[in-house]
Amino acid sequence: MIIHLGHVHQLARYPVKSMAGVATDSAFLGWHGLQGDRRFAFRRINDKSGFPWLSASRLPELLLYQPLGLDETAEEPAPTHFRTPDGLNLKLGSAELQNHVAEKLGSPVELMKLKHGIFDEASVSVINLATMSAIGRELGQDLDTRRFRANIVIASTATEPFIEDGWIGGRLVFGSNDVGPMVSLTMRDPRCVMINFDPDTAQQDPRIMKAAVRLNDNNAGAYGTVARTGQISVGQPVSLLVD
Repeated sequence: MIIHLGHVHQLARYPVKSMAGVATDSAFLGWHGLQGDRRFAFRRINDKSGFPWLSASRLPELLLYQPLGLDETAEEPAPTHFRTPDGLNLKLGSAELQNHVAEKLGSPVELMKLKHGIFDEASVSVINLATMSAIGRELGQDLDTRRFRANIVIASTATEPFIEDGWIGGRLVFGSNDVGPMVSLTMRDPRCVMINFDPDTAQQDPRIMKAAVRLNDNNAGAYGTVARTGQISVGQPVSLLVD
């Protein structure tokens, strides 16, 4: 059965894990997510845990490093430079950028590139506009979609929030049902403190995560894996395929 859900409202890739993202009108959805998404991350050199990647939960200012010079036509789009929170333009992969981050963290880091990306749970994250709006209404705020750091924001025709929960186990199809890219949704998206951080200031508002906890057991959006590759674009119709 095919259920029409709405359309793609927004697309974004995040070249370096926990740094600022780049909105795009169109991107290729490959087997490992949007090409160019989270292909780089800073590793905490002295960390012996099973998850050494530096995130904004440890250094909120990471969110304020802005990617520059990204070539949308490249097979794996990547920025050439990053603008630091204090206004410097530093080359991706340079010792200067690495040292800048290490100084703010107070311990050494190493920038790494992983061919298949560095993801928390799955290579594609999806959220519905109504879900973000519901969390914002709980606080009397209009929340910036960037707080949720999703790859794909969907504007559904249905207005109820958290309908993504009901999509789990199904497949999202973008554009043509016969040949359009497809994402198999595998789990709800359990939220962390990342949604508390303002993407423009890195200031934290813990009420946002608390609202997600109250409204939907701290879940907002869904994770998925790519079942069919292809070009995905803002405005494309989105359908849910269920068996």
